Amino acid sequence: MSMEWIQHSVIFSLKHEQGSAEEREFLEEGRRTLTAIPVVKNFRVFRQVSPKNEYHFGFSMEFANQAEYEAYNAHPNHVKFVEERWKTEVTKFLEIDYML
Repeated sequence: MSMEWIQHSVIFSLKHEQGSAEEREFLEEGRRTLTAIPVVKNFRVFRQVSPKNEYHFGFSMEFANQAEYEAYNAHPNHVKFVEERWKTEVTKFLEIDYML
């Protein structure tokens, strides 16, 4: 296996009131669901603090190579989270992928 590490990051805002129970549950379920996918490494949840940016949160994770990244995207946990939570609760997002 080649070592072409990919850092996948998505910054986003939610429809929920900041500091609400719904906001916390979304972030917690995201962590629980996505870290259960075996290829996900170094998962982190970030809260945006800069006034220069319109997004409020970030998820970041790493994959050892493109095949793992593709496996993550197709994994049932990821697909279900996107369909059931992401599409209904995220108001805007920006996805950024880096080669490490």
